[in-house]
Formats: sequence, structure tokens, C-alpha cells
Amino acid sequence: MPELPFFQSPDQKINLTKKGFYWNDRILQILSFLAFGILVYDIGFSKVVQSGKLAVFYNILLIVLSLGYTIRLFSKSEKYKTPRLIIEISIILFLLTAAVLNLTGIQLDKDFRIANLQIKSFLVNLLIFILFLIELSRLSLAINKLKVHPAVVFILSFLLVIIIGTGMLMLPNATIDGISFVDALFTSTSAVCVTGLIVLDTSKDFTFMGQFIIMVLFQVGGLGMMTFTSFFGFFFKGGYSLQNQLFLKDYINEDNIGKINSTLVKIIVFTLVVEGVAALLVYSLVDKGLFQGAGDRLFFSVFHTISGFCNAGFSTLQNGLYESGFRLQYNVHLIIALTIIIGGIGFPVVVGYINYLKHVFVGTSKRIFKGTEFKHVPRVVNINIRLIVYTTFILLCIGFVSYYYFESEYTLKGLSGYGKFVTAFFGSVTPRTAGFNTVDMSALALPTILIYLILMWIGASPGSTGGGLKTSTFAVAVLNTLSVAKGKERVEVFSREISSDTIKKAFAVIQLSFLVIGMGVFLVMMFNPEMSILDVAFEIFSAFSTVGLSLGITAGLSTGSKIVVTLIMFLGRVGTLTVLVAVVKKARSQNYKYPEESVYIS
Repeated sequence: MPELPFFQSPDQKINLTKKGFYWNDRILQILSFLAFGILVYDIGFSKVVQSGKLAVFYNILLIVLSLGYTIRLFSKSEKYKTPRLIIEISIILFLLTAAVLNLTGIQLDKDFRIANLQIKSFLVNLLIFILFLIELSRLSLAINKLKVHPAVVFILSFLLVIIIGTGMLMLPNATIDGISFVDALFTSTSAVCVTGLIVLDTSKDFTFMGQFIIMVLFQVGGLGMMTFTSFFGFFFKGGYSLQNQLFLKDYINEDNIGKINSTLVKIIVFTLVVEGVAALLVYSLVDKGLFQGAGDRLFFSVFHTISGFCNAGFSTLQNGLYESGFRLQYNVHLIIALTIIIGGIGFPVVVGYINYLKHVFVGTSKRIFKGTEFKHVPRVVNINIRLIVYTTFILLCIGFVSYYYFESEYTLKGLSGYGKFVTAFFGSVTPRTAGFNTVDMSALALPTILIYLILMWIGASPGSTGGGLKTSTFAVAVLNTLSVAKGKERVEVFSREISSDTIKKAFAVIQLSFLVIGMGVFLVMMFNPEMSILDVAFEIFSAFSTVGLSLGITAGLSTGSKIVVTLIMFLGRVGTLTVLVAVVKKARSQNYKYPEESVYIS
């Protein structure tokens, strides 16, 4: 009996197998997107979710997905390490079990529900969202083939998340009484750009689904879409190509290409650990009597710790942390403040100190147990890290002392000694792009408001979840000013010389920030001339630095002003210099030099 044509040679068998696995991957991507689309329709439009013919089709789709992931396990092109293999098998088993239970009508934990969904249905929906994110992440690793400038990709990634977030927030089940396109765009931009300014009350106008969408948006926006998707793509694909590594190194501030994978893992793991520990602490410390049940208390804890770490400033309370009953939860305020500092200090600082502690621990252990001489490795904690830490510490001290002094007869009046300390400390932390409030913002003294403007303008650190001018930019500008005053030709700090390119970028960013802020104040005053210029200036500084604090005018902004503030929030998050680099064509190398001449500056 003659063999079939496509089985004539081993090479043909290999090629056929490769094509089979290739099309299996493409089908998995399509099916995961389809399942996510059904999920969005079901929870976004249906009054009774997980029911009817759509539910049957949804469960059949789960079975097909599990079969597709099973086939992928046998692909030799995939790199399956033990942790990934365990997770992949767990996903397959969970999909199959959930689908079979749903199709046979078996009910589990009928009384335990999350957002009107049984725990089983909630977990299935969460898994489908994760699978959608995994397949999207795997797809995003091919973006470097488009040969697009990294700055353009960075900007487009934020735009994409904002557009998706806007559509999700406009789903009927996301809000109580509906939402306009402009308000949805404003809220989505505020969440993705981790600002925290709101035109609708997050606690009253959004359902649990809407609040959950907002939480996901500022989690993704805080880490950065490229960082988020790259991690999932790396973990569920098994590695990066050299092109991927070159493309990603600028996003995570890692100069060593060989360490990109480990740095990315450190960032994600560190984020999850800090948010998880902070959520547990808040859950255990907050007063139980302020919530209807353990579920509400858990969601409050998770929402506010993620919001704090991402410097987002969103709250599920109508008056923020100044809400009656919560304003005296000083231990909770302290935990959130520390979470804000950790998130706003920047991942390069965290990774740098992790590497430093690892180096000290390993070196000391070898010296004690093996007698090996301790080897000093230079620049484990470099000048960038030291400059950020020193500047952050100085700004926190200045903010704390000034708040404690100027607010003694205002927002601190009548508080206990511990209450004054925590409130003043929180007051020095929150304008550094966090946006939470534990006091009545309208009751602040004028000197405090002016200091807040400066602190908001400076903002957090580079490579962090926060925005603003950035601490290192401000520090370099100050050091350059002092060097000019002393008549020095170079800018030196910590026995190092700061490069001229760094100084040029610092002053370019400062100039662009003043230009954007000034234009924003002008336009909002033009659209809302009845508002106080101090209130408007505070709003624009807050928007540009992605802070989220307001003197109470956000909800009263006209449509034109909302659009202006939305654009400023976006520019503040992605960076004005990044937008300029993406738009302006790069100059060719200059092989000439004009005669040098001075310009009078006084």
C-alpha cells in the first residue's frame, strides 16, 4: 500500500508538525480573544450573567481552549521550565473541570458570591482574562519587527490601554446611571496615567465591575503596558530573542542586556510582594466595623494598596481616606504612605539595592564559611540611585516639617500627637504623585498649597509608577545651578561627573513642563473663567504630575477643560520629552562645528 504524499520523508513530517503547532498557536490566540469578547459582553451587557445558550457556547469554548493548551505542551519550540509546566497543566485542568461542572449543572459554594457571581464563575472569568493577557503578551513580543521607534511604541501602548479602558467603562454594567464618552475617557486616562483625578464618584457612580476595571487600569498603567505584557510573554513563551531584549532594555532601565529577563522578573515579583504584604497589613489593621463583610474589607485593602503602590490615588470611598471613620485609621494611613514611597522611588533603585544586598550577603557568607576574601564590586549602587534616594529623603523631610508647621492651626488642629505625626507624614508623601487625602483639601493653609505645587511639580523618581518632573531631573538642575554659581566648569557629585547630555535633558524637561502647565492653565481658564486661578493652577500641576489631588473643581470642569486636563495627564505620564523625541525627526550626525560665541545671560 503506497504512503500518503505528505509522509514521504522525515523533513516533510517535521514541517507538517511545525505547521500544526503554528496553527494551534494562532487558533489559541483567536479563541482566547473570542472568549474574552464573550466575557466582556456577558458581564458588561447581560442582566443575568453566565446563563442561556451563550453560557453553553462559553463552556464548550473552555474545553476547546484546554485541548489547544494540551497540544501546545508537546511543542518542542516552547521552553517549559518546571514552574511554567505546573501552571500550564493547572490551567488546563481548571478549564476542563470548570466547563464540565457548568455543563452538568453541578453547583459548588452557591452561597459564596463575589460581585453577584459564584466563586467558581468568578475564578473562571478571571482565568479567561489572564489567558487573554497571556496571548496578547505573546503577540506583543513581535512588535519589534515593525521597526518602530521605541518612544512611539511606548506612547501607543498607553493610548491603546486608555482606549480599551474607555470602552470597558462605557459598558452598561460598569456604572450605576451610565457615563458619557468624555467622562469615560477622562476616567480611563486618569487611571492608566495613575493620576487619580475624578469627574465621577468612584464609590457611588461605578459598580463593583467598574471599580475592578479602574483597578486593573491603574495596575497596568503603573507598571507600564510594555513591562506588563513583556513579563507574561517571557514567562509563557520561555524567553526573549535578542531583538526583544534590545527593544525592552530602555523600558526597564537596564543597560545589561543579559539581565533583562531577571530584572523584569524582579520588578513584577517585587510589585506583587509589596502589594500583597501591604494589602494583608491594611486588611488586618483597618476597623472591621466599617465594612459590611470580609469581602468588602478585602477589596478595600487590595484596591487601596495597589492604588498606593502605583501612585494612582483612586479610592472606593466618597471622600477618600478623609471619609468618616477612616480618617482616624492612622496605622492604615502609615502603611499606605510607605507603599506610596516604595512605588514612587523607582524600580531601578529597588533592583539596585536588591543587587547590593545580595552581593553583601553572598560575599559575607563566603568569607565566614569558606574563608574567601570579600570582593568589592564597584557601582552596585550607582550615582543615579544615590541621587534619587538623597533627593527623596530631603523632599520628604521638607514636606513633613513645612506641613507640620503651617497646618498646626488648620488641618492638624485637635488631633492627637500620633495623629499629627502620621497626618503630617502622609501630607508630605501624597503630593509626590500619590493623590490620596486624609484631610479636607479645601481647609489647607495657603503656604501649604504653594509647597504642594512645588512637590507635585517635582513628583516621583524615574522608572517608578509615579509622574512629575522626577527627582533626578530636579537634583541635576539644582547641582548645575550651584556649579554655575561656584564658577565650576563641570557638575560633580559623589566623586562623579554628570554628563552634559544629562544636564541638557534635565533643562529641556523643565522647560517643556512649564510650557505644558502654562498652556493648560491658560486653556482651562479660557473654558472656565469663573474658576479661581489658584484652583486651576493646582488642578493642572496635579494633572501634569499625575498626582490626583484637587481643591474640588474637577467635577465642575466644562467639556473643553476635561479634554485639556486629559491631554495633560497623558503628557505627564508618558513624558513631554518622549513625545517630542517620537514626533521630531532625529538629526543626522553633525560633521561640522561653527565658531563658538557667548550669549549674555544674567
